[in-house]
Amino acid sequence: MTQRPPARAAVRLLAAALMISPLLAACAGGSGVKKDTRYVARDVSTLYRAAQDRLDRGQYKIAAALFDEVERQHPYSPWARRAQLMSAFSYYMDREYTPAIDSAQRFLAIHPGNKDAPYGYYLIALSYYEQISDVTRDQRITLQASNALGEVIRRYPDSRYAADARLKIDLVRDHLAGKEMEIGRFYERSSNWLAASIRFREVTEKYQTTSHVPEALFRLTECYLALGVPEEAKKAAAVLGANYPGSKWYDRAYELMRKHAPAA
Repeated sequence: MTQRPPARAAVRLLAAALMISPLLAACAGGSGVKKDTRYVARDVSTLYRAAQDRLDRGQYKIAAALFDEVERQHPYSPWARRAQLMSAFSYYMDREYTPAIDSAQRFLAIHPGNKDAPYGYYLIALSYYEQISDVTRDQRITLQASNALGEVIRRYPDSRYAADARLKIDLVRDHLAGKEMEIGRFYERSSNWLAASIRFREVTEKYQTTSHVPEALFRLTECYLALGVPEEAKKAAAVLGANYPGSKWYDRAYELMRKHAPAA
């Protein structure tokens, strides 16, 4: 699987901007929070402070439940809006990605023009991104991560979130290209040359900036030779030589063409 840079340190720093202090100063001196606090009706300041305290202590599951309770008990409070996003962040930190996505989407549905909306979209993208599995598994989550990262870039191209999203989307695309390569190799081993060539061509056309393109061009050369279309094999090898002249894949393609289609 493509190695992914850690996102948790960055997302902690970004979320810190949401933990504003005026409310805390107003309720200093409150008592500690018990595990069942979220089930007890409390004023918004005490409840929000309890949620933030749990978050600061790394008790993300309890923090998320308490932030949810802020919204449930005080839906018209200004702090309910902030609690929605902090709930999403808490779920994310607890690696509970589905409720993190749900909370962030609910925040965006209710407050689409809020100043923290970019962070909401970014948190959704990260929640999908963290779930990307190796290339041997279904890539639905990978596609969702790609779409969510693309949404961040499309909506907020000049934001700090977009800069990180661009880096991650390149890695996601490399991951998706790797999946196409895996399927193509399977078809090639099964001598299903046409199906294999379709997969390898997909990599060269759709994922041109990924690390898999040189091998895909070599595999295309193999497939076209096996299909009896040496002219197409020559084209694939020529593109490989023009763009990756020092690649081991070009050396292999050159030997393949010299051996099986010297007149092409």
